[in-house]
Amino acid sequence: MQRTDIRLGLPSKGRLETASLDFLERCGLRVVKPNPRQYQAGLPAIPALNVLFQRPGDIVAGVRSGSLDFGITGLDSIQEHSGENGAVITLHDALGFGQCSLELAVPEEWAAVQNVAGLAQHAAHMRRALRVATKYPLLTGAFLSARGLPACELISAEGTLEVAPSIGYADLIADLVASGLTLHDNRLRALPDGCILRSQAALIGNRNALQQRPAVLAVAHQLLEFVEAHLRADGYHLLIANIRGESEAAIAARMFAETSLGGLQGPTISRVAGRDPQAGMFAVQIVVARERIGAAVNELRAIGGSGVVVSPVTYIFEEEPARFAALQRALAGRA
Repeated sequence: MQRTDIRLGLPSKGRLETASLDFLERCGLRVVKPNPRQYQAGLPAIPALNVLFQRPGDIVAGVRSGSLDFGITGLDSIQEHSGENGAVITLHDALGFGQCSLELAVPEEWAAVQNVAGLAQHAAHMRRALRVATKYPLLTGAFLSARGLPACELISAEGTLEVAPSIGYADLIADLVASGLTLHDNRLRALPDGCILRSQAALIGNRNALQQRPAVLAVAHQLLEFVEAHLRADGYHLLIANIRGESEAAIAARMFAETSLGGLQGPTISRVAGRDPQAGMFAVQIVVARERIGAAVNELRAIGGSGVVVSPVTYIFEEEPARFAALQRALAGRA
């Protein structure tokens, strides 16, 4: 029997779990987990959505098989485990956290190997195929083959890969790198042209569920609505100030003459209801990028503004989330 609930898979441990929960809360989608030892939770902002905590690779497998409708995990896991049947569709590929890169790393003592091409020369010197330990055999194999190194032996491994070369389990590794500190501590170095993939967290969904279950598509719209509005607002602030003038049009002209007072689509200007109706006091509101706040405040003062209030912007909603429109086109088979 086909299930009727709607499920979102989230990483079950580590920095990606914490970052996912923090991100969703900033989006207004706080996850409520009554028991920290349970692997299920709720999302009050979208009551129809059940949250399940799983390993990153299992999230992709779950979305691919249909046991999950949505998932948040890294692009590295998505590209490695999605398969070729098109069951996994990416709703948003840049959530802005979990940034890392999948890199080829060699022992520091390999002084003669300064790039990927040098691996072939080193293999010839050793008279055997190089052994590459990795959790990403598909991505790593495709990368090496594309660069003329198909003879490498890929060793699928879990756990800590950085020790593999030092214990003789492998010659080099292909692993996720964030700061590079772990590589350095294990006397490894990333090759300058050995970046296989730049990864960050992404939102994925099951294509069949999105096409065949209207309730799942409606949840996708809600998720993308909040996620896009939050990401769009990141780095913007709302400025409110009082300013004297003859009319809204006259104040707008003064503001447009400055470089930082145009707002997103123009300023909002309204008359202040004061005791003296002849005072000519107006309130102006503009949305300004964080790095332009100082300039905007100075320009407001220069044209007579006072009492400037600055507050962060949580959401900027558009008429329709652009990513949802793209999703609808993809589900319909249009570019």
